Amino acid sequence: MAETLKKGTRVTGSDRSKLAADLKRRYDAGESIRSLASSTGRSYGFVHRMLSENGVKLRGRGGATRGKSNSKR
Repeated sequence: MAETLKKGTRVTGSDRSKLAADLKRRYDAGESIRSLASSTGRSYGFVHRMLSENGVKLRGRGGATRGKSNSKR
């Protein structure tokens, strides 16, 4: 589905619904928002908004956090 849409074109109607369902399925399967954006030629913000609008519970950020260190000095 995503490959048939040209980069930067407005996505409306049934195409938008199909894209949203595809993004949801792939995100739920573990793919990141960044990789979805890259593979569809869309921005991170667009993909994030599509997922949010369609009731997807977004995962927290991964990687290192900037909280207190548990190491003793």
